[in-house]
Amino acid sequence: MAEQALIANDAVVLGLLAVTLGAIFWSTESRAPFWRAFYKYVPALLLCYLLPAIYNTAGLIDGEASRLYFVASRYLLPATLVLLTLAIDLRGILRLGPKLLILFATATVGVMVGAPVAFLLWQWLAPESVAGEVWRGLTAVAGSWIGGGANQAAMKEIFAIDSNLFGTMVAVDVIVANIWMAVLLWMAANQERLDRRRGADVTALTALRKQVEQLEAERARIAKLPDLMYILAVGFGATALAHALATPLAGLFAGLAWAERLSLASEFFWIVVLATTFGLLLSATRARDLEGAGASKVGSAMLYVLVAAIGMQMNLRAILTNPSLFGVGLTWIAIHALLLIGMTRLLRAPTFYLAIASQANIGGAASAPVVAAAFHPSLAPVGVLLAVLGYALGTYCAWITGQLLRLAAGQ
Repeated sequence: MAEQALIANDAVVLGLLAVTLGAIFWSTESRAPFWRAFYKYVPALLLCYLLPAIYNTAGLIDGEASRLYFVASRYLLPATLVLLTLAIDLRGILRLGPKLLILFATATVGVMVGAPVAFLLWQWLAPESVAGEVWRGLTAVAGSWIGGGANQAAMKEIFAIDSNLFGTMVAVDVIVANIWMAVLLWMAANQERLDRRRGADVTALTALRKQVEQLEAERARIAKLPDLMYILAVGFGATALAHALATPLAGLFAGLAWAERLSLASEFFWIVVLATTFGLLLSATRARDLEGAGASKVGSAMLYVLVAAIGMQMNLRAILTNPSLFGVGLTWIAIHALLLIGMTRLLRAPTFYLAIASQANIGGAASAPVVAAAFHPSLAPVGVLLAVLGYALGTYCAWITGQLLRLAAGQ
């Protein structure tokens, strides 16, 4: 494929990806009726994966021969994890109330437990659908559904997922997640009726809205050049430290069969774990103030470059090789939903808590505020706050989920 690719220069490929991302975001902001109707059904994130994949499938570029993904995964991914985790406000999350945090934890557990249960169920129903290395691919979905794109990319490397299988899993992830998001938006439109039917206690929501509005007002400011330089210094400085420590840490476990099975001998594993840990530690310092200047936005920009670099490795012809995987995904999300609905009834929690706890996991920072705002515009930052917590947990919990899937697959 490398000989047939029209564009072989990585600088040109990077420019093509950047222009593609810019065009996608321009169209999402357009007021043209066509684009407004288009994005009601097609998520922008899917296009960020899909268009580079089309370039690769058509032979315009060669994702396998390019070094862009390696650079993005080793340098941009750790910096992204640091900057997204940096925004976490543990005290602020605790002030949101125990019911919301319990439901968030339930949503995370639902993803972790749902993966091996769905895998085993389909192993019984249609063994060929989950045969071979499929369990590895499902770890990418777990990374996305607990954290986000950065955690998903981390799982791709940690569990050595084949690029074509990864492309199929991205399709499963996006399609199933958006079906569930449509259900959550329906809940938002009918929240009063649903809450009244269950006798939910909604008195805390008013206080929550005021609290969130105050938190947002205190942090926001116009970023100056020094702010942006500080953000880059923190992101890439922590990335450098993660790389420096990852090599000796991986070396400690080299040659140990049990450690290699758990990825402990992998340098990349330690890079992403250390980057996430550094972000958590920095969130307890004054470095957290950089979020007000847009630290998470810079991290998100890096993330979308990574997303495009992942997309350019996909061969779209491989997506339909195993349609049963969509059944696995729907079964998985159904287990997640049933656990959440049961806990919501038990706690008599508002429908908003269920929806945002789920979407902060399944959709991440890109769509959690959309669902939150569907309940009330002032609640959008709550979605971001919980989604950031998902980013912090995503690397750890998705890795544990991967080990559960490994056991289910008998590997």
